[in-house]
This record gives sequence, structure tokens and C-alpha cells, in this order.
Amino acid sequence: MISLTTAAIDHHFVKPTFNNQRLIAIKEGRHPVVDTVLKKKRYVANDIIMDENTDILLITGPNMGGKSTYMRQLALIVILAQMGSFVPAKAANLMVFDQIFTRIGASDDLVSGQSTFMVEMSEANVALRHASEHSLLIFDEIGRGTATYDGMALAQAMIEYVGENIKAKTVFSTHYHELTFLDEHIKNL
Repeated sequence: MISLTTAAIDHHFVKPTFNNQRLIAIKEGRHPVVDTVLKKKRYVANDIIMDENTDILLITGPNMGGKSTYMRQLALIVILAQMGSFVPAKAANLMVFDQIFTRIGASDDLVSGQSTFMVEMSEANVALRHASEHSLLIFDEIGRGTATYDGMALAQAMIEYVGENIKAKTVFSTHYHELTFLDEHIKNL
């Protein structure tokens, strides 16, 4: 607890609050590692708002545009809050999550015969099978390990499945700008 207290004081963390309304309201959230490394020279704090009617945030943009940092920032703030720490934000009101599932980064297990794509699909499968409406899903660039249209179809199918069946709070980043039309068909996106 001394380490958490020191970090909270040194980096101006705030005490989070919790709610039962399936609400995420983070004002001027920061990624604690990136914020420290940049020493506040260029880091721009970000709000993350997901009300009771918003279960999925779909984020698009170029490489190095900050999508992964934004997603990891949310996961870190949730983990810090739920372990009893203050958080790197101006304010944070969070629901309590039962589990956090992430699919971030490219990794493989070639020794066991699993390509990067197979690892990605296996990890996404675990999340989709075990997540509940009280879970947090962080999916970064699902479908990038295969052909463009196959990847886009996988990403769309996962977004639709989460939106219609699981209803977990989900942040889903993609290079597939074509998927932005989904907000017309998925009411909680």
C-alpha cells in the first residue's frame, strides 16, 4: 500500500467511485506509464464515457494513433481501482467488473503449432465464451492476422455477437474503417 500511496501522491491520482448502473465515466484519464515516461510534456488526458446504453466503443485510426494506449489506459484504471488504489484521472466513476479479457498484441506459439492468428482466435474465443455483461473486453486489432476481408468479417461478427449476446463493456479497435457503419445496426455501439 505504501507504493500505491506514493504513486497516488506523486502523480496526482484520485479516489475512484463505484456504481451499480453499468457506467464508466473517466474524466481526463491517463495511462500511468506513458504519462510518467513523457513527463507530461506531450501526453493528452482522455475521457472514457460508457453510459448504461453504450456497451461497445469502436475505435478506428492509423498505426501509432493512440488506440492501444487508450484501451490499455482503461484496463489499467479499472485494475487499479478494483485493487483499492487511487487512479490516474481527474475523476473516475466505474462499475465493478467480474473479469477483464484482453486481446492485445501479436504473439505466437509456433513450437506448439499456433500461429499469431491462431493465438489471437484462441484468446478471443476464451473471452467470448466466458465474458458476462459485467466483464470488460479489450480487443485490439482483431482479424489483422489473416486476409483483409476475412479479418473484417471476423471483427464484425465478434462486435455483433458481443453487442447482441454478451453486452459486456467492450473497447474494440480496428483499422477497418468500413466497420463504422455498425453503429446504425447495433444500438449499444
